[in-house]
Amino acid sequence: MLTKLSIGGELLELSKRKIKILQAIIRTYLETGEPVGSRTISKDSDLNLSSATIRNEMADLEEMGYIIQPHTSAGRIPSDKGYRWYVDSLMVDKANEIIDIKQDLEEKAGKIDILLQYIAKLLAKDTNYTSMVSKPHYTHKKIKFVQLTDVDEHQILAVIVIEGNIVKNKLLNILESIDKEAILKMNIILNTFLQGLDITEINMQIIANMKAQAGEYATILSDVLDVIAEVIAEVDNVEIYTSGATNILKYPELSDSEKASEILYTFEEKKQLTQLIGDKLSEEESRGIQVYIGDETPVESMKDCAVVTATYEIEEGVYGKVGIVGPKRMDYEKVVGTLQNLMTQLDDIFKHKS
Repeated sequence: MLTKLSIGGELLELSKRKIKILQAIIRTYLETGEPVGSRTISKDSDLNLSSATIRNEMADLEEMGYIIQPHTSAGRIPSDKGYRWYVDSLMVDKANEIIDIKQDLEEKAGKIDILLQYIAKLLAKDTNYTSMVSKPHYTHKKIKFVQLTDVDEHQILAVIVIEGNIVKNKLLNILESIDKEAILKMNIILNTFLQGLDITEINMQIIANMKAQAGEYATILSDVLDVIAEVIAEVDNVEIYTSGATNILKYPELSDSEKASEILYTFEEKKQLTQLIGDKLSEEESRGIQVYIGDETPVESMKDCAVVTATYEIEEGVYGKVGIVGPKRMDYEKVVGTLQNLMTQLDDIFKHKS
């Protein structure tokens, strides 16, 4: 079977066997800097071909201009044409990979929990480090809507919608029965006074005015306000997804039993991780790529690690963070590039949705 690839406007055809041999030659030469012979290829590749067969294919590749023989008795090295083929094929593969990842992200964008768990797994697999992703944090927790519904004589269901389309349901137990007309009145009072307000804007004067209008149901209204405050406090709790925690064990400087157990516990317990990816999300300086090395890391168990974080934005005032943890000798270029690419794709997806 022939594979076609256009290079510099020239349409070239290579068999799958020639492609695998050419890839093996170029990769081996890039690693060693030494001319590559047929015996090396037959040993180090998964071609399962004899040296004689590989020599014949290499002769064809040389004739086609992809490899050259620098010395009479030496192996082959890639020519400029061979390098160009390799780079162009890599670019095609990478573009297809990015398209596939973006399609996966777009498919999961409607379900934020699934999307963030997928991102955590993707980052851990791609970088071979440990990843963590926080759920969106709402810097402005404004009340959009409150709806009370009677369940029975002594129970009311409160549906509270907070900016960012966060919906919370809470059951309230009440001592005195309340009729539908009174519930309607309560709904009008709650939404008239609270709609569009941040929890910090609900002062004593507003509460007093609401209770005055509620009359005999002021106690129930007070209970509803307590529930609203409770719901907003729940929203403040940062939820974090992690993946690849055991990747840490691959690096000798972090695989010491005591260090490793401390790091693994941190990822399992998650509370300390909020110091890295759940803190100060509203501050402008924390929204770009942040790199913490060794003692710069606020988490005690990660003083021998490096942590790179980035911030994603779903909509104005709604942020979350992504982080990658590895050894201090991590591949910073790859990690930063991966996070920048991910942030660009997420930004494009969420802007397109809005």
